[in-house]
Amino acid sequence: QVQLVESGGGLVQAGGSLRLSCAASGRTNSGYAMAWFRQAPGKERECVTALSWSGITTFYADSVKGRFTISRDSAKNTVYLQMTSLEPDDTALYYCAALSVTLYDGDYVAHDPSEYDYWGQGTQVTVSS
Repeated sequence: QVQLVESGGGLVQAGGSLRLSCAASGRTNSGYAMAWFRQAPGKERECVTALSWSGITTFYADSVKGRFTISRDSAKNTVYLQMTSLEPDDTALYYCAALSVTLYDGDYVAHDPSEYDYWGQGTQVTVSS
């Protein structure tokens, strides 16, 4: 079992920046691909970005390419989402998710939420115009 706790959300003006954190605890010595999803009211949950366990492979949604960056600090069991040039359309509840992988899947990333095994409770990001 892995527990994920997000933090860093808040209210920011358009053009501003935020950094979200996702702290993992529990069985963190296993391999996990990590991702950030978001869900706005009335919309489906979408994958914003994902990072393979190896750190080699990344995925970014077209809407955030060049503005968002995912990173991982393995020593702290924490994944980050650096968000810059925020837009009102980025307003959503942001979730951290973990996908258990084997050594042979170290470069694998997924952007389908049904593939992920563990989820945090979410942190709200609101971007005002």
